[in-house]
Amino acid sequence: MDRISTAQAATMPVEFKLNGRTVVGRSDETLIETAKHYGIDIPHLCYKEGMRPDGNCRACMVEIKGERVLAPSCCRYPKDGMEVTTDNPRSVASQKMVLELLLSDIPEKSYTLDSELDHWAKQLKVGKPRFESRHQPKPDLSHAAIAVNLDACIQCTRCLRACREEQVNDVIGYAFRGEHSKIVFDFDDPMGESTCVACGECVQACPTGALMPAREVGKIQADKTVDSVCPYCGVGCLLTYNVKGNKILWVQGREGPANGSRLCVKGRYGFDYVQHKHRLTRPLIRRPGVKKHKDFTVDPDNWSQVFREASWDEALDFAANGLRDIRDKYGKKSLAGFGSAKGTNEEAYLFQKLVRTGFGSNNVDHCTRLCHASSVAALMEGINSGAVSNQVRDVMKAEVIFLIGANPTVNHPVAATWMKNAAKAGVKLIVADPRRSDLARHASYNLQFKADTDVALLNAMLHVIVEEGLVNAAFVRDRTSGYEALAENVKKFSPEAMAPVCGIDAKTIREVARLYATSKASIIMWGMGISQHVHGTDNARCLIALALATGQIGKPGSGLHPLRGQNNVQGASDSGLIPMFYPDYQRVATPEAKARFEKLWGMELDAKPGLTVVEIMHAAKKREIRGMYIMGENPAMSDPDVDHAREALASLDHMVVQDIFLTETAYLADVVLPATAWPEKVGTVTNTDRMVQLGRKAIEPPGEAKEDLWLINELARRIGLPWNYTHPREVFDEMRQCMDSIAGITWERLERESSVTYPCEKEGDPGEPVVFVTHFPTTTGRGKFVPADLISAAERPDDQYPMVLITGRQLEHWHTGAMTRRASVLDHIEPEPVASFHPLDLDRFGVKAGEIVTVESRRGKISLYARADDGTPAGAVFIPFCYYEAAANMLTNPVLDPVGKIPEFKYCAVKVTKGGPTPVHSSFGGGTLLAVAQTEASKA
Repeated sequence: MDRISTAQAATMPVEFKLNGRTVVGRSDETLIETAKHYGIDIPHLCYKEGMRPDGNCRACMVEIKGERVLAPSCCRYPKDGMEVTTDNPRSVASQKMVLELLLSDIPEKSYTLDSELDHWAKQLKVGKPRFESRHQPKPDLSHAAIAVNLDACIQCTRCLRACREEQVNDVIGYAFRGEHSKIVFDFDDPMGESTCVACGECVQACPTGALMPAREVGKIQADKTVDSVCPYCGVGCLLTYNVKGNKILWVQGREGPANGSRLCVKGRYGFDYVQHKHRLTRPLIRRPGVKKHKDFTVDPDNWSQVFREASWDEALDFAANGLRDIRDKYGKKSLAGFGSAKGTNEEAYLFQKLVRTGFGSNNVDHCTRLCHASSVAALMEGINSGAVSNQVRDVMKAEVIFLIGANPTVNHPVAATWMKNAAKAGVKLIVADPRRSDLARHASYNLQFKADTDVALLNAMLHVIVEEGLVNAAFVRDRTSGYEALAENVKKFSPEAMAPVCGIDAKTIREVARLYATSKASIIMWGMGISQHVHGTDNARCLIALALATGQIGKPGSGLHPLRGQNNVQGASDSGLIPMFYPDYQRVATPEAKARFEKLWGMELDAKPGLTVVEIMHAAKKREIRGMYIMGENPAMSDPDVDHAREALASLDHMVVQDIFLTETAYLADVVLPATAWPEKVGTVTNTDRMVQLGRKAIEPPGEAKEDLWLINELARRIGLPWNYTHPREVFDEMRQCMDSIAGITWERLERESSVTYPCEKEGDPGEPVVFVTHFPTTTGRGKFVPADLISAAERPDDQYPMVLITGRQLEHWHTGAMTRRASVLDHIEPEPVASFHPLDLDRFGVKAGEIVTVESRRGKISLYARADDGTPAGAVFIPFCYYEAAANMLTNPVLDPVGKIPEFKYCAVKVTKGGPTPVHSSFGGGTLLAVAQTEASKA
């Protein structure tokens, strides 16, 4: 007999009888799971698919022939010849008794109705309990998002497992003994005072209503549910909207390849922005005589002081005529467009097509230029692919995760849960970042290196790998080029020489280099801490060299993964929303690519790459760019040195802005076109894992707001293009003709499967979650080493500006805050602009946490509230860039990486003084929305 592995044995088929019927299950599958496959529902409460079985509620008891006592089907595994009965009188009597006992302790209140317990009681016809109830604790309503009703708790521990084992936040515990035992938060704190991050996983797990949405909406029955995908970060979590009366009541995580039904605080509680009073509902045209200037305060409540309402025909004609007139008078290079990473692939494709064929140049870009442009530049140079090689959940197959320049618990929270799961399962996690993040608690090594010294650290690791013979010689020989130059270059970067430069001791550098190089599978993941530097491309070159030198690419659990920021920044880039590439990264300057798109689009195209985001701003300031079309982007908040950006935008002769709110950028527009929010339209997006996913329409847009695809099409027609697109499906079909990577993905397949991974070049292909298995998509099939040397930040601290500014995001807010600061729960949790300092720095300044400080650079100054954070290194200040009343990008340096053309958001010199004017909210923010939302919900 052939030997079989332990893994094979665990999945061996098992034949047994279930309710008298012969069935085939698996040896690693419980009885309740097999029963579900065969359409048999066994009552259950503590069991939840995907969770570790606990077996404590005893609602799922079944009879196994030959056994004296009943067995919990959620914990028992089948054996050959076993006879299991789920619905005989003995099993049903036990199931009903358990439900009756549990119901006796639960009040008949609105929050317990339509729960899983209520469902099973009705299905088994369990009536009013005969038993007396125990003492009922009072509800805990201290949290903005989650109501705690422990009088409905059956102690099934699903919430505990969701918090500890899935999200790995470890907030929920099980305390005390016997009849005093209960669920607690931290040290039995009120939930609102605990360390809860409001992911809501416990609410989704709770089967009784003991944990539920805090507002009245949690008690309202939805009219319909709509499956879609989250519009925030690049993880691409699938979700389900619960809708009533054209309003999203609440959101549930949906089982998906990227999230496994998990969500974060934004994905679960960040959707009432779509009903905010500031939504644009009619086209607006700037009033004559109202001048544009860089010094302004946006007040969406008083928009009529700047704009007047217009009909759609008037607004579209005005928008198109202004752009066409500039093109005809000043030439094709006088126009530019910024598309959106918040829109769909179809919108991105049409937008860049409009700029290239209607405006006549390649002056089209979007926020990818501000996040991973340097990463993409290095990846295209080294392996000729700008996307990830392996997906996020490959961390579960790795032996080592090297995470550098990223804070996924804030920026990609659900991705962070998989990393925490992996670390808990024994995977070695190496975290490298100038700031200590939450994931450092789970790391085998936490390398808190000095800001701006990425190349020093990474080249030192490469030095060890080369010096100690840890190079995968066969991989280097067969699949790479340029190794000799790299090996020669890193000779001068010994750990001993680089330790004082980067702040990590030589011994640790050697240990992590060996660990990464010698494991069976090591994966590198990085964020904008790598890319947003003048040496961002060099940083990424070093990471690519690490993977190539060790052969840690092209297999499961390994590879290179730049964590993409926006929900569709990957897809927008894939779709050609960048100035040097057509869709699918076909170079504008390549005659073959140019000819291909000229044939498809039926127009002659410009052969010269266009300007990037910051270059367009410089050109506008110099009056070389005179007109712009901006869709769903807010450069007046997101660009570096926004004072300069606002001055550039104000200098334009004609600017068309298409958005859902009157943003800082829209305030400077000549015409504003009200667009649709994500839940109000249909289209695809592509997440960080290269998964093309379908978003579905859940509600109607407010007022006269129109879908972005319709708006792009209408502007194109008025500029003179013969377009007539009526549905995203038509655009997607056209994209498939010129994008080989998605040629095999049909719209019908997306409607059926929701998510398909590219490359998928032929219909029916499953997609490739791991790429570069046998070769790289270069002309030679080889990956290319590119050596990197030390380059200092463009602006270093000095006596006048002695501190380092690091910018980034907060968990509760996204990008420039236009959506999240209008979401009531998110605004309540983080209402005010803050600057994080090391406690020693606060002592040095004589500042207490919560007091106002002024942070000033050579470009501007802002006032905000100080926060103590020992994860921020001494000598540095961290400021999120989502607060309009204290815009961090007033301070940042617009100097560019010479290759990726990305600004240096992660490093500039500032000074800090105690005191300053109180940050003023002109019309939103400050945590005021929640009370209004609660009042409206109670009326409903």
